[in-house]
Amino acid sequence: MTFSEIIRPYSGQPLTRQLLLNLLKDYKRPFDKLSELVRQELLTPVKRGIFIPGPASKVDQPEPFLLANHLAGPSYVSLETALSHWQLIPEHVFEVSSMTTGRSKIYQTPVGRFSYTHLPLPYYAFGQQRLQFTTDQAALVAIPEKAVCDMIVATSGLRFRSQDQLRAWLIDDMRMDTEVLRTLNTTLINDWLSDAPKKDSLYLLIQTLDKL
Repeated sequence: MTFSEIIRPYSGQPLTRQLLLNLLKDYKRPFDKLSELVRQELLTPVKRGIFIPGPASKVDQPEPFLLANHLAGPSYVSLETALSHWQLIPEHVFEVSSMTTGRSKIYQTPVGRFSYTHLPLPYYAFGQQRLQFTTDQAALVAIPEKAVCDMIVATSGLRFRSQDQLRAWLIDDMRMDTEVLRTLNTTLINDWLSDAPKKDSLYLLIQTLDKL
């Protein structure tokens, strides 16, 4: 059985070092075999202890959102990445941005850049949705309302003093789609308000969205 056949049952999933060593347990030197598989491009290391199927394996790689959830946890995809996914902003985003309860960090990997921004509990836990990409692949992503709030909360120095200022940021600076903004549920945002950073700015967000 080839290595590609061995890992095919894990198609579309990140592969931990522990799992791979277990799959390679019949080799006398499984660590050496692991290094050989990387050189042969049958495996691609993305972080210490985490691999994905390499291009030579012909096995499906995990979706970037799923991989982001695994590189640092707990975490969920948000900010511009989620805004783009929900078609709130027109730009295609090349970095996968996430929120985490851990330290802020950045991973530059062979399959792209993944950034993580710290959020405090309990605000972190609000407004997440599990998105199913395939039968075996699902990832945690901010719902549209939380992605907009996270942009305000996580952007250093960003505070609003009027609805006009916030509206200009949403539509002119961020180029968010007005029609999509009108569909956002401000009751949800209001429910998060007491536990959220930058409460004044998020309250202005609610008022601004209600008047669009």
